[in-house]
Amino acid sequence: MATIGKYFIFLGTLFTRRERMRVYWRRFIEECVGIGVSSVLIVSIVSIFIGAVSCIQTAYNLVSPIIPVSTVALVVRDMVILELAPTITCIVLAGKVGSNIAGELGTMRITEQVDALEVMGINSASYLILPKVLAAMVMFPMLVVLAAFLGILGGYLAGTLTGAVSPRDYVYGIRDSFVPFNIFFMCVKPFVFGFLIATVSAYKGYFTKGGALEVGQSSTQAVTNSCIAVLAADYLLAQLFL
Repeated sequence: MATIGKYFIFLGTLFTRRERMRVYWRRFIEECVGIGVSSVLIVSIVSIFIGAVSCIQTAYNLVSPIIPVSTVALVVRDMVILELAPTITCIVLAGKVGSNIAGELGTMRITEQVDALEVMGINSASYLILPKVLAAMVMFPMLVVLAAFLGILGGYLAGTLTGAVSPRDYVYGIRDSFVPFNIFFMCVKPFVFGFLIATVSAYKGYFTKGGALEVGQSSTQAVTNSCIAVLAADYLLAQLFL
């Protein structure tokens, strides 16, 4: 409970003694590039293969003659939009972005760069972390939308190239019984997950003590705790919205 209380106090410090907006804006753009653009490749690779595997495995299990082949695409679409794109993508980002945030802040802490900012009268938590949190909450939904598109595309390529489903059946399946609310739900998830991953990782890195070994341990703990927070939030959001 003490750790949770310290975490919420830490969140409060992000919004006290703030700098001017133009300072945050410049750092926000830098963080968007670091978090979003640099993650496009890994998100694309993971999404295409997840969609392809989902299509092949769904087609393998739907062998009944009374089930239309287009159902394969419908299942792939709903799996990708509701769960695979937002949750798996954010778990991947927890490993990449979360460890990077914790490692960067941990290194700044042990090399006394954070202390130097405080000596200059700058709220180091707000100056260093708030732009990262905002950038994650903006860029994660964009990456998840990209992941959903590539996941469905990966399913199309795998299904049509292997002959599991025809192009016409696949296109019909992804348009059949479409629920627009699912897109909104898909975008809410990474918004929440981005906040959790950025703040949990920043918390671990910001309070690192010791040397290089402790920085590595903080990065590992940041990834582990972020993944647990993402999975718990995933369950709560599903209960709340569905």
